[in-house]
Amino acid sequence: MEEELKITDFLKGILSLVISQILIKIFGVIYSLYMTNKSGFGDEGNAIYMSGYQIYALLLTISSIGVPNAISKIISEKISIKDYTNSERIFKISVFLFSTIGFLGCISLFLFSDFISEEILQIPETKLSLMVLSPAIFFVSVSSVIRGYCNGENKIYITAKSQFFEQVLKSIFTITFVEIASKSPKSNKEVLAAVANFATTMATLCSLIFIIKEYIKIKRKNIYIDRVNFPRERILNIVKKVLIISIPITTSAILSSLGKNIDSVTVVRILKEILGEETAIAKYGILSSKVDILISLPLSFNIAISTALIPEISRKRAVNDLDGIIKKIETSILITIIIGIPCTFGMYFYADRIFDLLYPRANEGARLLSLASFSIIFSLLVQTLNGVLQGLGKNNVPVYASIIGLIFKILSNIILIPIDGIYEKGAIIGNILSNIISFIIVVIVIKKNIKIKLNILKYSIKPILASIIMIFVSEKIYNFLYFKSLNVNICTIISIFCAVIVYVFCCFFIKIINKNDFFEKTSK
Repeated sequence: MEEELKITDFLKGILSLVISQILIKIFGVIYSLYMTNKSGFGDEGNAIYMSGYQIYALLLTISSIGVPNAISKIISEKISIKDYTNSERIFKISVFLFSTIGFLGCISLFLFSDFISEEILQIPETKLSLMVLSPAIFFVSVSSVIRGYCNGENKIYITAKSQFFEQVLKSIFTITFVEIASKSPKSNKEVLAAVANFATTMATLCSLIFIIKEYIKIKRKNIYIDRVNFPRERILNIVKKVLIISIPITTSAILSSLGKNIDSVTVVRILKEILGEETAIAKYGILSSKVDILISLPLSFNIAISTALIPEISRKRAVNDLDGIIKKIETSILITIIIGIPCTFGMYFYADRIFDLLYPRANEGARLLSLASFSIIFSLLVQTLNGVLQGLGKNNVPVYASIIGLIFKILSNIILIPIDGIYEKGAIIGNILSNIISFIIVVIVIKKNIKIKLNILKYSIKPILASIIMIFVSEKIYNFLYFKSLNVNICTIISIFCAVIVYVFCCFFIKIINKNDFFEKTSK
């Protein structure tokens, strides 16, 4: 019997999410560039838009971000032992539970929008944005449970499709709504920011409708699956199990989001006493709408790993497949490093060119991006290792690591931001320290619980070497094109594109990637 190499289902799930995230970010950059370069909006308008969005994101985290991972973990464990009856029961109870939580979050944000904008953010213009964003919390709470169910069913591509669909609509709605609103003589930064956030709400509603249809298709197919008879779990036990798993995961996600909210509060509050309110808001706008968005690009790609990792480890843990768990962890860490190191190098060396390319009318902040690039590899590794810990059932460890990291973040902001010549750099330094501290903690815990062996040459030296070669070759290409009198932006785009190709080639040539990491043998 012949054997052939087949890409693993685990990698298929990661690839589907990564590809969707790439497409999502392309569309995200389109509307972000449109908003930043929109006449009458700029950095101040972005500060209003992002301040409202960050508060929404925090409440969204409470109601939904930890839910898909928690649900996928429980569902995957049930399916691995063929307990389909209780998996469906867990799903239905979870929908009721989190839709209730989402509804309460929606009402809270709407009713307290005035207090949040006036007292917490101290940017009164965000009130309208918070109000129009509030229904999105309910929509995402429900869709997140369905996404978790799909991930637990090993159909991660459905999550990828729904997220992509949502982002496409968000981009279309944002540009369309803002264009219509800007034609009104009463339009201003506050109104345009609110209209842009309303586009988010409408996109989440459409995404919910889409994923409900996908769930119905899965349910129809599952009717024909042979079922093992298990006793029905009590509702109270299911609720308890879901909350025990979801609360730590959600708390960890909340603490990560709080880092952004800390910046939205501390940067403006501290700097407006030193530089004036208008300058302080503009500087926060640079941090939130430019630097943070660019730095979060690798994180959005890497989240595919933790999303796929949690149900996969849970599935193998349920059947006591220790070797399979170790293999998945090692593969996940390798993919994270392959993503993270070149992104760190690229953001550091190309910061000026990236800002000139993306923000031609408001290109201040490139040096901040160079500094912030040092946080990328640590934040990515923390994200992946948190997925490992959650899959292993160590749900509280990421919470403790995040709390300690957050304390360092707050102290750094308070101490560094007021220092002359540092200002907004203090927030970035605090973020780097926070990620390093969290990384050290999760690594220590994982090493105590599971024996994984990472080759330093493969997991560190080779990716750094490949990144150095990438930068060297792309720099030569840029200089060659520049001296040929090509447009600077065209030179940047071509050199970055070539950098990606060179890096991928190096990964195979110096054997960072081999077929045993990503392929499995199957019989023909």
